[in-house]
Amino acid sequence: MSSMTSDTEMNIMVVDSFATTRRLIVNILYQLGYNNVTEADEGTLALARLKSELYDFVIIDWKLSKMSGLELLKHLREDPALKHIPVLICLDEALPENIVAATKAGINDYIIMPFEKKMFSEKLRKIFKQHQSCFY
Repeated sequence: MSSMTSDTEMNIMVVDSFATTRRLIVNILYQLGYNNVTEADEGTLALARLKSELYDFVIIDWKLSKMSGLELLKHLREDPALKHIPVLICLDEALPENIVAATKAGINDYIIMPFEKKMFSEKLRKIFKQHQSCFY
């Protein structure tokens, strides 16, 4: 995220295999003022887009088709051009082993589905604040 880009102007990617869940997250992002949102329905497509376009933030579902959310996260963290992108991962349940695996892989934060808009907004604010303080 450049210092000239406000949070609401960021390019965000939402990656989830289920269209209904993607739409829910995208709608909440729009309600919060984030208008530059791209959707991907599986991990390999998301990774290809992330490598070809600039994104400031990624929201990944844990359970994706073709590539798990954890695998996508690991690919992002291993790629020097993508490793800086903050990632929020969505989990269906708070299984300690999944949270530990995501944390070890470099997640910025996680949220348990279903979530309320207020909690989602707080997670975003926390991630953006931490991310900006790392670079500015």
